[in-house]
Amino acid sequence: MRGKILVIEDDRVLNRLVVQHLTQTGFEVFAATNWQIAGEYLAQHEPKLIIMDVRLPDANGVELLKNLALLGPVIMLTAFGTVRDAVKAIKAGASEYLVKPITLDELELVVERTLATADLLLDHQFCKARLQSKSDQFMVGTSSALKKAQKLIDAVSPNDISVLIQGESGVGKELVAQAVHECSPRGKRNFVAVDCCTLQEKLFESEVFGHERGAFTDAKRQKKGLIEGAEGGTLFLDEIGEIEPSIQAKLLRVLESGKFRRVGGTKDLQADVRIVAATNRDLEEMSRRGEFRLDLYYRLAGFVIDVPPLRKRRKDIQALTEHFIQNHNFSRRINKQITKKAMQMLIAYQWPGNIRELKNIVERAIILSGDDRKIRQEHLALCASQLVTDPSLSLSFDTQPTLTDIEKMYLEILLERYSGHRSKIAEILGISERSVYRMVEKYGLKQEQILDGGTIDSTPNKIAT
Repeated sequence: MRGKILVIEDDRVLNRLVVQHLTQTGFEVFAATNWQIAGEYLAQHEPKLIIMDVRLPDANGVELLKNLALLGPVIMLTAFGTVRDAVKAIKAGASEYLVKPITLDELELVVERTLATADLLLDHQFCKARLQSKSDQFMVGTSSALKKAQKLIDAVSPNDISVLIQGESGVGKELVAQAVHECSPRGKRNFVAVDCCTLQEKLFESEVFGHERGAFTDAKRQKKGLIEGAEGGTLFLDEIGEIEPSIQAKLLRVLESGKFRRVGGTKDLQADVRIVAATNRDLEEMSRRGEFRLDLYYRLAGFVIDVPPLRKRRKDIQALTEHFIQNHNFSRRINKQITKKAMQMLIAYQWPGNIRELKNIVERAIILSGDDRKIRQEHLALCASQLVTDPSLSLSFDTQPTLTDIEKMYLEILLERYSGHRSKIAEILGISERSVYRMVEKYGLKQEQILDGGTIDSTPNKIAT
């Protein structure tokens, strides 16, 4: 069904014709011949559109418009059409105004146009935020860790199950959620993000589920929540581990039944959304301690994507840095480049704030470097305690490894940690640089992972030897 339409018309013949015609076009239509019947219907249902006669046996349609327009678009019908009446109806909140006698084809055209306009208005506020966020987002790099995450995104996107994205703060969890949305059948509809950290319990409930007029002191009018704003699309709940138990129960109901209620409401509304959640906490461990509902965790974790921290994808640091430089307005004007030593400092850094921290560091360096075309070491505001000085590492295997397995994994880790610098890896392994190449060939690793120790080219993803 294409949605519910309420027809309020006391002319029973016209009422029946309108209902039959709109039903044939795919709508679920309810007929009311007076306001009492219509009011009883609206107490239990929320139609996408209302078609109403101006003069009803028990009410004045124009006087009802102010409140009805808050529920959705309203098309007014009248047998006494004047320009003054039309203007009055539009000012009161009517979306369209038709004068009887009407043709069914004309009515169908007006209904389609009214619903399309309503959808555009609903989408507008979300589209603006979406375009702004996309301009600041990125998925740059060629590391094996990033490729693994991308494969998971590609696998789950076409399916409509819920997704849980896990990773440290600043790794780009919202970007992953956007990628899941964009690659899904819901990609043409809204992607609505909710920061669970910044909203208190009552405010969170009102923002996500909406509220009815009079639900609380400041609720002077009905407000549709973000679930309705994301209709047909994706609702992204960032840092979901921060929400209160009472909200957890309501989210569980949405996931299990696809239904919800606004704050202060008595009607069940349908939630046609895909829920994608993200967290930097261990929800499974929180569930064991009773801090997070275990049933909600299982519902959310229908498919889990772990986003690696930046220190585990050091190969991507150069490409990310060049990306930020090239997309910075001031940097583009004077064609800034980063020196080899400055890049080595970035690669050697631990990045506790991950990609978000890297972006801030690079933008600060662009400003500090001023008119100098080169971004140098002294322009990088890095914490000395976070520079990599401890060469220790750990290897983990699902089964008992052979010496070959250990050697291969160790080489892969060194390639990632030192961005393929051949001389540095050879020094650590105590072998020649030529032997490093032979090992790379032996284990089928890509040759582009090796760097001679020459200069770093300013073009992203390229190394000059």
